[in-house]
Amino acid sequence: MKAKFTPALIVVDMQYDFVHGSLAVPDASAIIQPVNSLLACPFAIKIASKDFHPPDHISFARTHNKPVFSKINIHPPRYHEGRALEQVLWPVHCVANTPGADFVEGLSHQAINTTVLKGQDPGIEMYSAFRDPWHLAETALPAALQRHGVTDVFIVGLAGDYCVMSTALDAVDFGYKTWVVKDAVKSVHDGEEWDEMERKGIRLVDSQEVKKLLSY
Repeated sequence: MKAKFTPALIVVDMQYDFVHGSLAVPDASAIIQPVNSLLACPFAIKIASKDFHPPDHISFARTHNKPVFSKINIHPPRYHEGRALEQVLWPVHCVANTPGADFVEGLSHQAINTTVLKGQDPGIEMYSAFRDPWHLAETALPAALQRHGVTDVFIVGLAGDYCVMSTALDAVDFGYKTWVVKDAVKSVHDGEEWDEMERKGIRLVDSQEVKKLLSY
């Protein structure tokens, strides 16, 4: 009997600020077309994540009156235990209900079935589209995947060394066979993230391989 295969596409943070705006990933616009080609494929569900921050989010340098790209240690919210985490302080980006948080122009967002929002709590950074780094709260993503009986997740978007990698690592932890589509991902600093994902059992593929898997 053929093994069950129910694939989902997760489009990570294809937003204006990450492509053209205040925190643009190098050459990010180059992946719009590859992402669109995958959005046209017959996935069981197509889900997009969005950073959707309050204006005083903990990840913003302005919040701490510190230089952009400096680093601090952040701690779990009050009344919760957990290790301190190093936090890069970013330019203000993807503020909720502003143009910077919108899907980038040219993305075929009409093909997306569900959008999940992350980074909405002012005191918690959230790179992964699944949950915060202390695993205190989940987004709507786990429930959406479970509801559709998903077995495999295919991840694309921005940025490879931050939100894409965090989402992929969490996908493995949630029990999904996990694929990252390298020609539909751009990183801030292209490097060790690929090795780290492969060590976790994540499969690195290109768009054409995905289309063959989907018999597209």
